Amino acid sequence: MFTKKLFYTNAYQTTCTASVLECRSSKNGFAIILDQTVFYPEGGGQPGDIGFLNEIPVKDTREEGGLILHYTEQPMEPGTAVTASINWDYRFDLMQQHSGEHMISGVIHRRWGYDNVGFHMGADVITIDLSGELTMAELAGVEEEVNQAIWKNDPVKIWVPSEDALPSIPYRSKKELTGEVRIVEFPEIDICACCGMHVDRTGAIGLVKILNCEKFRSGVRVELLCGKRALQYLSSVNEQNRAVSRLLSAKPLETAKAVQLVQAEVNEKRQRIYAMEESIFQAKAKELEDVGDVVVFLDDFSADGVRRACDLIQHSCGGRAAVFSGTDETGYKYAIGLPGGDLRSFVKEFNLALNGRGGGKPFFVQGSVQASRSAIREYLLKNS
Repeated sequence: MFTKKLFYTNAYQTTCTASVLECRSSKNGFAIILDQTVFYPEGGGQPGDIGFLNEIPVKDTREEGGLILHYTEQPMEPGTAVTASINWDYRFDLMQQHSGEHMISGVIHRRWGYDNVGFHMGADVITIDLSGELTMAELAGVEEEVNQAIWKNDPVKIWVPSEDALPSIPYRSKKELTGEVRIVEFPEIDICACCGMHVDRTGAIGLVKILNCEKFRSGVRVELLCGKRALQYLSSVNEQNRAVSRLLSAKPLETAKAVQLVQAEVNEKRQRIYAMEESIFQAKAKELEDVGDVVVFLDDFSADGVRRACDLIQHSCGGRAAVFSGTDETGYKYAIGLPGGDLRSFVKEFNLALNGRGGGKPFFVQGSVQASRSAIREYLLKNS
């Protein structure tokens, strides 16, 4: 018993009539086996089809021993006549991604001899793991060549050569194959052994866009999008850039330069603020010179500012320096320092008493408390 694979006869066929051969219980429902189907099962890096058997949704499709299993949440009686219908938008998207991936991998293999050692067709992006290293500049040339080939709209050739003819075909494969091998050829771009679904002409891919390339194991991992996904991504990027363009009053192709100018201005102001804060902290440290234990409340400073202030004050006051910034409503950030001392038991009790959290080195700790200014001051004065 086996399932006739209509998807190999015509990848663009979306429906067929069939008869239920068997209904099996599965982990999350049922696995329906038909005498023939247009549903492609998971394989070759491509997810299985989804769709309907009559009105019953098919959540996934897999193959087992020549039988195609359609996973559903409802059973069907053997002998039931069904109309099997795939979700064409889902299938065609996967066909575009898979075909585009073949062309990218084929050009890379021809130019550098690198192998595609890993391929994942995710819901968002496609990833290819390559056996050698490439740069984004090198991949830009690959992208250009592949898109030029796509726009030529050449027919894609798919066939199963005889076992005698197979050795003479220069096809890509992760391992040596024998017997019935399905070959997918993109003219002048790639020849590869593959069991997946592909477009019938290169133009149906639309376009490919390489998004990223990063070091991965002994090679690189490349992220890309093809077809409708690539168009949707570029449309989203364009909309984001238009928004940035309006905010910066810059032309769309000059937003990066405008951002650099804003960033330089922000950095200059940040440095000025830092210098002003240092002046305030130094003045406070001088004011508290040799007074012993101190409690200092500062207005609206960051945790880093509190730390810097405490670091200066602890070395001038001659005792324990406790610096806070915040409000009774939002709580307070704190830093407490005691040069040469051990604050560990003190801070543990302090946090417990004032609903705080934090820690650090024995002589310097940071954290936050949810307590009023008066409660903090009272506790520290009692525990000087």
